[in-house]
Amino acid sequence: MLPLEPNELLTLFALVIVGLGVISVAGGIFVLIRKTFSHEITTIAEQTAKLGEKGITDDLSGLVGNASILIDSLNQMVKTASGIGIFLILIGCLMLIGAAFLFMNM
Repeated sequence: MLPLEPNELLTLFALVIVGLGVISVAGGIFVLIRKTFSHEITTIAEQTAKLGEKGITDDLSGLVGNASILIDSLNQMVKTASGIGIFLILIGCLMLIGAAFLFMNM
């Protein structure tokens, strides 16, 4: 096999960057959709809200405090998953822009 010419190597490199960029954007979208709208998270939030209401009606302040801590933890988990998804999308977009820049300079 003949060694690649510089122009061919640059094209191959740009195509690899495009592929990685598409995978990163798709992964970010998947993380945003999967983690933000997860059935388990909504079920836990609903059950925690019911538990908090029960604690208020039965005057159990410890139960209400623990339920509010659980709800705060769920909110933080959703924010973290959203941050990871947005980060992956931004990195993917930067890769696609870099690949476009490489294609334009050939």
